[in-house]
Amino acid sequence: MLKELLNGFAVAATIAVSYVPVGMAAEIGYAPQISDERGIKVTVAPKNIRNESKAWDFEVTMETHTQALGDDMSRSSVLIADSRRYLAMAWEGAPPGGHHRKGLLQFKAIVPQPRSMELQIRLTGDASPRSFRWLLK
Repeated sequence: MLKELLNGFAVAATIAVSYVPVGMAAEIGYAPQISDERGIKVTVAPKNIRNESKAWDFEVTMETHTQALGDDMSRSSVLIADSRRYLAMAWEGAPPGGHHRKGLLQFKAIVPQPRSMELQIRLTGDASPRSFRWLLK
């Protein structure tokens, strides 16, 4: 009985330590998303997605060991909200080339804020764009 009780406490302690509220994982609760295809891992985390922001930022990290990451991220990306497509304003980060890139992809803030958004990134060689979706309201 004591052993079972101690095991129960150990499980509860593990859950408590490993639990991170979604709001802490990414700003305002928009958790990062990952696409891992063709040997290229792309992680996207929304930043500054607020009504008062002038620009919406997406932190993008790309990693590969098979090819150079040569895409122009501002031309390879589109934000879709309420059936409208928005082109990126800028990419602030690592230039094309290499096996590891990180930076901020910026879009003009959408006002009024839509119910959801989808960031699509089409890398060279991808048959279709990688899709990252978040509910906003």
